[in-house]
Parts: sequence; structure tokens; C-alpha cells
Amino acid sequence: MKSDASQNTILGVIITATGVVMFSSKAVIIKLAYQYDIDAVSLLLLRMLFSLPFYALIWVFKRKQWKQNPLSSKHLISILLLGFLGYYLASFLDFKGLTYITASLERLILFSYPTVVLILSALFLKKKINGKQILSILITYLGIAIIFFDSGGITVGSRSDVITGSLFIALSAIAYASYLVGTNSIIGKVGTVRITTFSMMVSCLVVIIHYMATTDSELLNYPIEVYFLSLLMAVVATVVPSFLINAGIRRLGAPNVSIIGSLGPVSTITLSMIFLDESLTFIQVIGALVIISGVIIISRSKTR
Repeated sequence: MKSDASQNTILGVIITATGVVMFSSKAVIIKLAYQYDIDAVSLLLLRMLFSLPFYALIWVFKRKQWKQNPLSSKHLISILLLGFLGYYLASFLDFKGLTYITASLERLILFSYPTVVLILSALFLKKKINGKQILSILITYLGIAIIFFDSGGITVGSRSDVITGSLFIALSAIAYASYLVGTNSIIGKVGTVRITTFSMMVSCLVVIIHYMATTDSELLNYPIEVYFLSLLMAVVATVVPSFLINAGIRRLGAPNVSIIGSLGPVSTITLSMIFLDESLTFIQVIGALVIISGVIIISRSKTR
């Protein structure tokens, strides 16, 4: 039994880490798309429209199975709220924030969501925070502090833009943390694939409404590169990692998934250096290594 549990934990760590790295490419893709003068809402809509067919196809194949186990009114309401919080609100705030700040800084601020997840899980799900989780968070946030307070190339731009963008990303972190906690509370009853599919479909509808109510741009008049990047974002940074992350939540729980999410800043900074020419100083390398050490601690403790 212990061996099976250990294998399940190891698989959960691998699945979650892969999803986190794939998700972390999103900010870089967004910044690349912004080079073609597209606004946040239009780009978010393109991401959703390219993602929707994948989830609709899953619904087609699964609908008979799901009809045999219909959702309760409580679960339907929960999915509506989760779709709004996780794939619409958190995404919109993230896209908006990235119009002001770099992809690297975005990922560092977004990393604050693990502490929110732990607090919400303790308050609403009665989950205890153990010593190793606290230690892991302290270590990973030490790495974040080392990177964030470096005066290198991360906080470029005017002070007002940096503050505005940072506030948007901080609100996105809170919304995403709420989504993780809510998902963890019902995923065992609803199922990973089902909740992910329905949440994404709900959020896509909300984004369409948002676009129609606020945006005058022509969605088909952008350069071809915008649509390619949107498709890449939909598949690599949305569809596949969304299922991987939810599968990780089921195996490890939301608090531990949130800690493994510390890989995100390292991955985003690396990709930003390659594709966006964002700078990574020696101090930032040290901070990245500290973050990785925090992930190793939680991974090893869960495996044991």
C-alpha cells in the first residue's frame, strides 16, 4: 500500500510540475502577442475560442457518461463560480497586468497564491498546515525576495505602470487561489475532466460577453502571428496544463500543488530571457536556485 501511495505521489509531482511549466509559458506568449498591438480582452477571447473546441470535443465524448451521474444544483453553482474565478477573472486580471509589467515580474507576483491557498484551505476546508509546508513556503519566498529586490532588468518601465500592473497580478493571484481551493473541495465528487471542461466552457461564455460589451476591435483583422500565438497559448499553455494541474490537485491536494507551482517563476524567467530578451542577473540565478530547493523539500516529503 505504501509503495502504491508513493508511486501515486511521485506521479502527482511529475504531472503537476509539467503542468506548471506549460502554464508558465503563457505570460511569454502573451507578451509576444502584445507586440502586435492587440488589447487584453481581444487576446483573451482568442485564447478561449481556440481552447473551446477541445473542451467541446471532450463534452461530446463524455456526455452520455455524465448524464448517468447528473450534477446537483450545488455542484452546478460551484462550477459556474469556479469558471468565473479561475478561467475568466484570474485570466483577465493576468492579461491586463501584463500590459504594464514584464513576464518575469508577473510570475514573481503571481507566485504569492500558494500562501492564499493555504489560508483558504485552513479556513474553509479545515486542512492543517504542517511544518514542512511552512518551511517550503518560507524557502521559496526567500528566493522570490532575492529576485524581486534585485535592481536588474525585471522592473522596467515607469513606477506607475509597475504598481498598476502589479496590483492587477496580485488580484489575479487571489482569484486563482480561490479557484484552486474551490476545485479541491468538489473535484472528488465531480471529477477532474468534468470540472475542467465545464469551467472552461463557462469562462469562455463570460469572456465573449465581456468582449461584446467593452471592445470595438475587429477580431479578424490582426496579423497572422497573433492567431498562431493564440493557438499556441490555447493548446500548450491552457488546455493541456489545465487537466494536468487538476489531476495533480486530486493526487496531492491544493496546498501541495500550490507549492510545486514555485517552478513557475523559474520557468517563466528562463523563457523570457530566450524569447523576450529580459535580463537575469547573478542574484536572480541564486533566487531561482532557492526556489527550486523549496520545491524539492515538498516533493521529497510527500514521496516519503
